[in-house]
Amino acid sequence: MRLALSLAKKGEGKVSPNPMVGAVLVKNGKLIAKGYHRYFGGPHAEVEAIQRAKDKARGCTLYVTLEPCSHYGKTPPCTQAIIRAGIRRVVIATLDPNPINSGRGVQELKKAGIETELGVCEEEATKVNEAFFKFMKKKIPFVVVKVASSLDGKIATSKGESKWITGQKAREFAHRLRDKMDAILVGINTVISDDPSLLAPSKDSLARVILDSKLRIPLNSKILKNQDKADTFIFTTSKADRQKLCELKSRGIKVAIVKEDQDGRVDLEEVLKKLASLEIMILLVEGGGKVIGSFFDKGLVDKLFLFLAPRIIGGRNSLTWVEGKGVDLLSQTPHIEVSSLRKIGQDLLLEGYVK
Repeated sequence: MRLALSLAKKGEGKVSPNPMVGAVLVKNGKLIAKGYHRYFGGPHAEVEAIQRAKDKARGCTLYVTLEPCSHYGKTPPCTQAIIRAGIRRVVIATLDPNPINSGRGVQELKKAGIETELGVCEEEATKVNEAFFKFMKKKIPFVVVKVASSLDGKIATSKGESKWITGQKAREFAHRLRDKMDAILVGINTVISDDPSLLAPSKDSLARVILDSKLRIPLNSKILKNQDKADTFIFTTSKADRQKLCELKSRGIKVAIVKEDQDGRVDLEEVLKKLASLEIMILLVEGGGKVIGSFFDKGLVDKLFLFLAPRIIGGRNSLTWVEGKGVDLLSQTPHIEVSSLRKIGQDLLLEGYVK
């Protein structure tokens, strides 16, 4: 099963909004074949393993990291492929959280006389597909915040200088992180001050999302010049400039007017629901401080990647990485469950989950 889980991870960033799945076929203690879900719309892990095993699949035990599907989607049901292959036993790490399939795949296999076992490495399997599980259960994306900060929590000097706080290796790691995401989100202040392109080095399908309540985005922004490389979505409010709205739409930029929150900004919950409807399952939030603060204020952050550079910037007017309203009492603070702390080049990377 752990081999199957390592295979599943190879699909990271390529199969969304489907789950990552790995499969291994074994007979008489010997590995017969293995497979994983390689890309969205491609053969599922079980089918790939069966196709590789051919006639040798008969009488095998199949280890699979997620309950085999029993419904028609982009591909036919995996349960039928398993039954036809003559597989004797199926060991499953965890049930599928998708209500269309959850429990039905197991029932179909049992009905066909196939021995099934459930719950082997269940915790690890759930973590591999943590974004998929949330997406299925809550119908909004899994939200990851990525920050590059000085040791005293600053992301820019009082003069606005922010390039580069962290070193080259940390920046390379951060760019590779984008390859694992479906979309990247920033606020309009980041667009105006940094003029980023927000492209992933090896992933053309990374969507770019901008929160811009008054539609202040400059029409010559880099992010508006790369429509052939990535989709761009701008979320604004009824306060948007109508002439600019028409201009952006004529360029193929997807602009959505959403309701305002209590502070007159774009309502984040509605943004996440709309992104989910676009099948964006995992969202990377890169800032700035007001946007990240708003996500924390509303309890919408799932995971944090915090790069800490060995610098002290100081200054009351220097920009910090999380602003927003904050809390009045320490008992109200979100708790970060640190999963790892490691050195990348000259910098530290803290990785954790928000509880």
